[in-house]
Amino acid sequence: MPAHGRCATWCAEPPDARLDVAPAGRHTGSGAEVVLDGRKAWCSGAEWMTHALVSGWNPAGEPVLALVELDQPGVRITGGGWQAVGMARTRSVDVRFTQAGGVQVGQPHAYVRRPGFTHGAAGVAACWYGGACAIAGALRAAVGRRDDPHAEARLGMLDVALAQAGALLRDAAQAIDARPADPCAVQVMRARLAVESAAEQVLLGAPRALGAGPLCKDGALAQRFADLPIYIRQSHAERDLARLGQHIAAQEVDPWQL
Repeated sequence: MPAHGRCATWCAEPPDARLDVAPAGRHTGSGAEVVLDGRKAWCSGAEWMTHALVSGWNPAGEPVLALVELDQPGVRITGGGWQAVGMARTRSVDVRFTQAGGVQVGQPHAYVRRPGFTHGAAGVAACWYGGACAIAGALRAAVGRRDDPHAEARLGMLDVALAQAGALLRDAAQAIDARPADPCAVQVMRARLAVESAAEQVLLGAPRALGAGPLCKDGALAQRFADLPIYIRQSHAERDLARLGQHIAAQEVDPWQL
């Protein structure tokens, strides 16, 4: 792609949007050419991009990546696919591909099997954590301005939740730094699930202590309350809990010993 191009990465795989990636039978200096057909959902910033690295499925049913130039007849950036108020500024829309040309990047399965795929999930959790801390910070500031035992108790509860989540994020970061070739799946899943839980406590607890005023009159705070519930739903919730449970059950050592 050009040196001054803008490349997005669109690898969400919702069940109702699938991209087929078929070999075109030609090779270039960049790799094997492919033809893409289907709909890609949640394509953030599509209107501003020149290229995209997209995930899809080859005829054998294997996950693959392809680099696609967006300024071509076979690519249509729609205006639909996102109705939520939260995270609306990401401009995440559906993009439709019809016999669009691209170049396969790497081998099948390579994207999802590399250790960095799991590591990246911890990075997303760190973003969730930042959003939760920003909302909790508004409560902290409010408690500092008034004597309210109930708000103080709520702040204490959120401090415990966020401190626990932060500790597990640091544990995950240290594990990844120490073993970059290891997915560090247990540490990453623990961190993500702890941050998700803490964020949910913040979203429930902070408004109960703050009241309606700040949510209605503070635009930045109101936007965070709209954005964070959408963002943390990148978690797979109980499915991720089940996967963590499977890993813990298979361990030969006590996972909770100090």
